[in-house]
Amino acid sequence: MTDQGLQFPKFYVTAPSPCPYIEGLVERKVFTELRGPDAAALSEALGRVGFRRSQSVVYRPACESCSQCVSVRVRAGEFKISKSQKKVLRNNQDLIPTVLPAEITDEQFDLLQSYLAKRHSQGTMADMTKNEFRDMVESSPVSTVIVEYRRAIDKKLMAVALSDQLTDGLSMIYSFFDVDDKRRSLGTYIILDHIGRAAHSNQPFVYLGYWVKESSKMSYKYRFKPLEQLGPNGWFNAESSEEHTQENHF
Repeated sequence: MTDQGLQFPKFYVTAPSPCPYIEGLVERKVFTELRGPDAAALSEALGRVGFRRSQSVVYRPACESCSQCVSVRVRAGEFKISKSQKKVLRNNQDLIPTVLPAEITDEQFDLLQSYLAKRHSQGTMADMTKNEFRDMVESSPVSTVIVEYRRAIDKKLMAVALSDQLTDGLSMIYSFFDVDDKRRSLGTYIILDHIGRAAHSNQPFVYLGYWVKESSKMSYKYRFKPLEQLGPNGWFNAESSEEHTQENHF
């Protein structure tokens, strides 16, 4: 007898909660658990239709009165770097990226705490414990890596990225960095590095998660071109739907 649970996962819907992107709105999510030998394949298949992974769960927005959370991905092999992005690469040419197994260190956790305190002190992750950080990084049923970015001169840890390795590219799960060194624009640099990695491996995409037009926190994603967004009929060129001109520093 076939185990139908592996072929047809059960989906659940969360209770309403305040939207983290647009003040005054309420969000709900639909989610399912990743488990068993088909976990990686299920995660990747659902990722292509707009789901995101968090530990052993994949989810996507299921809000009743809003559809502004849009999945976006960069076409890595066709990426067109801008003048400002070239400057970011120059400002970070002294950093050494290293791909490591998805296992946490005290140094990473210290950097995360500093990042959250200075960037997201009111967010849901602000009080994250080390055990919770370990769960976020190490409780992955798919192929996941940590990328560390260190200064060559003194090996200081400047940034960290948690990424899933897919058959068609990379999915950026979470990243954090030294927010005091604003000259580097480390958030942008991490994405540029992932685009370069995907292109070098002949993988077509880097998945950036959700873009929300009315959220200034999300505007940086529209600066990586060509960008695709997910619509009712599949993925399409984001610039073909509308010209997004808002420019915010990331």
